[in-house]
Amino acid sequence: MKIGLFGFGKAGKAVASVILQNRDHSLQWIYRKTNRLNNRDASEFFGIETSDTGNIYSEKNLSVEELLDTHPVDAIIDFSSPEGIYAYGDAAAKKNIKIISAISHYAEKEVKFLHKLAKRATVFWSPNITLGINYLLYASTFLKKIAPGVDIEIVEEHFKDKKGISGTAIRIADALDLKDEKINTIRAGGIVGKHEVIFGFPFQTVRLIHESISRDAFGNGALFAAEHLVDKKAGFYKFEDILHPYFKV
Repeated sequence: MKIGLFGFGKAGKAVASVILQNRDHSLQWIYRKTNRLNNRDASEFFGIETSDTGNIYSEKNLSVEELLDTHPVDAIIDFSSPEGIYAYGDAAAKKNIKIISAISHYAEKEVKFLHKLAKRATVFWSPNITLGINYLLYASTFLKKIAPGVDIEIVEEHFKDKKGISGTAIRIADALDLKDEKINTIRAGGIVGKHEVIFGFPFQTVRLIHESISRDAFGNGALFAAEHLVDKKAGFYKFEDILHPYFKV
């Protein structure tokens, strides 16, 4: 699959590195706002030996329309900003390019725009695109259906300077129909990220835990989504949509 990447921050860089090292997919280009690294090869930037150039382009020098015309792709993976969807959404939908968004937070306006695009294109959105956290989410909701009256607590741990409650923890709480007061927050040292859902049954406890070790997990999750969207028709998809078949007994 030919892939284009929007966003080249910490997460975007990790994703680009993962795609470049994957032999089944090709990173065609990276598109960003700034002029820094313009016309550099991502493979050279990372020191990865590959036939993919992963050329870096800037919106200051090349429009999205020109980019998609001259360097066509099968899918766009977005790690840019909530407003980024407006830069490429319509152009991608017109060319039937699959849109894979990993933006953590969208306002209602952007979510409506995603659904509008989904009438013409395959649109996928996951605020946390790691496979592990989405498995935890799916398994948690599955377990609560079995035991709706069980006591549930969420524990989220992150690095010392992270402010506010984890967006992923809030998403877990929403999925389980829990109030934010059920989220227990720990800030210590350099913890990358850990989420735990505790189910308190009488005489037994079930704990589901996901721990982030590297941002490379975002890249693996994005490619997992891309591979499972290949044959999907136009529509709006979430991670649970592609995980659901695996939970059929």
